[in-house]
Amino acid sequence: MRKILLLSDTHSHFDDKIAFYAAQADEIWHAGDVGTTKVLDALSSLKPLRAVYGNIDGHQVRLRTEEFLSFTCEGVRVLITHIAGYPGRYNPTAKKMIEKHQPKLFICGHSHILKVMHDKNLGHLHMNPGAVGISGFHKFRTLLRFEIEEGEIKNLEAIELGQRGTLANTVHRTD
Repeated sequence: MRKILLLSDTHSHFDDKIAFYAAQADEIWHAGDVGTTKVLDALSSLKPLRAVYGNIDGHQVRLRTEEFLSFTCEGVRVLITHIAGYPGRYNPTAKKMIEKHQPKLFICGHSHILKVMHDKNLGHLHMNPGAVGISGFHKFRTLLRFEIEEGEIKNLEAIELGQRGTLANTVHRTD
């Protein structure tokens, strides 16, 4: 069994709330718009990290991440990218990658909107963890955590870390 923490759209922000949930995971998956390598360093110092880059990420983040990640975790085929759309409305590049890799779990970020839904046409579970950073138009900071065991995705939880503008419990911010 693997405990996964899924987040996206940190936009250069890392704080004690993110660290708290990261410490409870076996792996951290980041669906892009990391912001800085300091966030990659902070996350990877806590647990193994798999990350893709997003549209705001510069050269240094892109050197350490991929546009698409395709891998198998505990018998579940996973595909992660940043910009994809949603079931029935995937962009052409994402749809091509989904058809090529046939994931059971497809993950993206970008929209800052937490959404989990089955794509019955393409046969996978779609996850977008929303945005955990403090920059953007989202009202609440969110992330997802779940377990993968013997080919099954279990115990999915949506976690709200508070309002976007609230930094009362922040330990540090990496700009």
